[in-house]
Amino acid sequence: MQQTVERDSALSTEGDAIEPLTDAVNVIRRRLNRVLRGKEEAIELVLACLLARGHLLLEDKPGLGKTTLAKALAQSIGGTFARVQCTPDLLPGDVTGFNVYNQRTQQFEFRSGPVFSDVLLADEINRATPRTQSSLLEAMAERQVTVDTVQHTLSRRFFVIATQNPVDEHGTYPLPEAQLDRFAMKLSLGYPGREDERLMLQDALITSDESSVADEEPVLEAGQLDALQHAVAQIHVDAKIHDYLLDVGEATRRHKQVILGISPRGLLTWQRIAQAHAFLEGRQFVVPDDLQQTARPVLSVRLGVEHGNALPIVAELLEEVPVPAYQAPARS
Repeated sequence: MQQTVERDSALSTEGDAIEPLTDAVNVIRRRLNRVLRGKEEAIELVLACLLARGHLLLEDKPGLGKTTLAKALAQSIGGTFARVQCTPDLLPGDVTGFNVYNQRTQQFEFRSGPVFSDVLLADEINRATPRTQSSLLEAMAERQVTVDTVQHTLSRRFFVIATQNPVDEHGTYPLPEAQLDRFAMKLSLGYPGREDERLMLQDALITSDESSVADEEPVLEAGQLDALQHAVAQIHVDAKIHDYLLDVGEATRRHKQVILGISPRGLLTWQRIAQAHAFLEGRQFVVPDDLQQTARPVLSVRLGVEHGNALPIVAELLEEVPVPAYQAPARS
């Protein structure tokens, strides 16, 4: 995978309506790489997750820039940002919203919760109880919530970034498989390199993280993210790519250390993530490399394995399953 922050020639898409947006994606890419230094590959995957209409699970230690990343992303797409600190006493209504009785009008009024935002940061999601975790299930899958039998539609741009701490497991409730499968991918940012941390310290002398994010102008206007996501959905996927997807999917279900292989919904998610990856690489078609570069974050969140770490198994499967010989389609 090419580790470049800016691709001037990338994102060439058919249609006059999409071409003006390709520069905007590069601006967002540069902005996110500025607030999260030294994590170019992770930024590409975050953007792919957003463009694929997925949701993101970040499993990492505290203080590595997860909140800053979420705020910068929301600001860049011109969306609203909300944050929920998940604790054992957090109630489902604290997330979705609830009805209150107005004595003046003698009617119940709906008070919307933080899910009625464009980018929701669910911090330490595994500290919330299963009941509260499940309140996010409908929101993530259907982009709607039901409160007292009434359905409320969420933003079309609704994007969840959930975090969990892999070190401190006291007082946590592991996410069930049904909830994990709603996330398109799982990432771990890790510590930045020494020189990247040096630049971060130098930047802090000029301006605070909060002001540098909050003062930025939105990059995208209303409807433009929808247009980009629609363009991603039109990326060509060849029959050979489908066969490769199916081969890897079947291999996950046969592996002796895998208790739960990838589901059909997981294959659909992986295909869309691969389309988004191809789009960010400036192609109109998916190649096997798009699947291989996104396999670890996509499969690691949805494979049930005996010892909890799916990454070695994913690497093994990618080595074992034959990669198809693929020739790029001719331009029409």
